[in-house]
Amino acid sequence: MSRDPLVGVLAVQGDVREHLSVLAECGVLARPVRRPAELAGVDALVLPGGESTTIDKLTRAFELREPLVQRLKEGMPAYGSCAGMILLADRVVDAVAGQLTLGGLDITVRRNAFGRQVDSFEQDLAFAGVDGPPVRAVFIRAPWVEQVGDSVEVLATARTGEADARIVAVRQGNLLATSFHPEITGDVRVHRFFVEMVRRAAD
Repeated sequence: MSRDPLVGVLAVQGDVREHLSVLAECGVLARPVRRPAELAGVDALVLPGGESTTIDKLTRAFELREPLVQRLKEGMPAYGSCAGMILLADRVVDAVAGQLTLGGLDITVRRNAFGRQVDSFEQDLAFAGVDGPPVRAVFIRAPWVEQVGDSVEVLATARTGEADARIVAVRQGNLLATSFHPEITGDVRVHRFFVEMVRRAAD
């Protein structure tokens, strides 16, 4: 790819502005994606945190679901944080009746695994492939990964209480997902990790 990659942020619900801001800090072009035509114009996509069931319903309402599934099958790089992890998972425990995912990651996730909003917490995590000090992770009604397929790389695990050793960051091919929200901490390294994935996929 001779030009810089264009990274979209799925903008039907969730913390879209924060992701757009961090991507800009990483030196890539970024824009919100709400329509199939906008999706067709991007090289990669971030699926933000928010409410996974609401995002699922809105992708169908905006006629984005099928184009999203197709682009992911074709190998488009994507990064899902929190609700975005659920959307990329092939299997969900405690899903709402009728809830669909986009799929692509051979993982089983549990919705709201860390508890409700009042149970939100922060923790420093070792993150494979990210140099420097531990990554500050913010967990807000976060999922965790209960099972991974053979081709899934575990990048980080939680280290606290009942959640000790629970998987909270994974990668499979061009897909990256975290249970936590790096877009709100001021640390851009997870996004830079994703941007490098996007650049490598384009070469």
